[in-house]
Amino acid sequence: MKSPLNHKEKHHYNFLKKDIIRFHFSPNKSSVFFYLTCLILTILLCFHVLYYPKTLNYTPNSIQYNQTKTFIQPQKGSENCDLFKGKWIREERETLYTNYSCKTIPFLKNCFLHGRKDTDFLHWNNSKFVISQVETPKSIEKDPEDRFATWEFPKHNFTLMVFWSQFLVTATERVINGTTTGGFDLHLDKIDTRWSEKLPLMDYAIFSDAHWFFRQNYLYEGGKLIGCIYCQGPNVTDLGPALAIRRAFRAAFQAINNCTNCRKIFALLRTYSPSHFENGTWNTGGGCNRTLPVGKEEANSDGWEYRKIQVEEIEIARNSGEESGNNFEVLDVTEIMAMRPDGHPGVHWGNRWMKGYSDCIHWCLPGPVDVWNELLLEVTKRRIDLSLEKL
Repeated sequence: MKSPLNHKEKHHYNFLKKDIIRFHFSPNKSSVFFYLTCLILTILLCFHVLYYPKTLNYTPNSIQYNQTKTFIQPQKGSENCDLFKGKWIREERETLYTNYSCKTIPFLKNCFLHGRKDTDFLHWNNSKFVISQVETPKSIEKDPEDRFATWEFPKHNFTLMVFWSQFLVTATERVINGTTTGGFDLHLDKIDTRWSEKLPLMDYAIFSDAHWFFRQNYLYEGGKLIGCIYCQGPNVTDLGPALAIRRAFRAAFQAINNCTNCRKIFALLRTYSPSHFENGTWNTGGGCNRTLPVGKEEANSDGWEYRKIQVEEIEIARNSGEESGNNFEVLDVTEIMAMRPDGHPGVHWGNRWMKGYSDCIHWCLPGPVDVWNELLLEVTKRRIDLSLEKL
């Protein structure tokens, strides 16, 4: 963060995941508060940006929700609690939005639009922090696939930009006999410039990535092939996804710390979010039909290795960034989301090209993924409070 605040400056805030986002506003007393709430919309608007048609008939849930602004203040001393430990608690609080009131829900995440009937999965909470709705953004520009887009909040002089980067590093899809394969050539030592060139504009960045590494990818360093992921080919070592995940996140964080013309950046990493396929994988009939959370003892243990790698790389970056004034924090969602097999679209994702397949990786909106917004708000608030204390 900048210290002290200059009211003549415009701040630029960014969200990096598979999606990378920039937004800015002129800071004043009211806009600082608005900034906190708008950070929350980054995940709601851009989490795993997917395609949706230009015109949709959104349908409300069968339950009518009160859309009034709601705030629940954290308990005294909660600033010292571990935000990422606990269990899901049943409560009847109403969702802050529906697929009717929020017109920007990605088409493939709009589970109620695609026929989901149960609503129990909406009434479990893991956090004490709730946010309000703010103005609906105005679309300024976007590419045909919604992978790069810009939104504006005119009432608050606030702009939000998203860049889609599956691996954070340079990647080219492999083509065999004129047909794309779904696998990629990854250059682990070359950052994807579509987002890295925006670093000088950034104050805040959120990284959210992992699942694209679980493909038949080929890995390069220094222009030379060093191995692959799930390739099972001759004369190529199958290194698995762990090494690629580590090198890609390390390269991304180094790009921040090595940026000589950047301002101080506050980077956050959303840790690995588990999938919940049962009775098979995504292409062998696996599905996710649960309607309630599970306890910690039943939670999916897949992905802890990748979460551990991400946390280790954040710690390395944090130590390296102290001299330059960069800060690195974690949104450690792996454990709490492992307990939510009920939150995925399953068959309710409206995919016209893969009929019969279940989506047990992404999350319904609204749904348990909304707790990420609350965690993001609290982590950011704590960082701002800490920075103000040092002024």
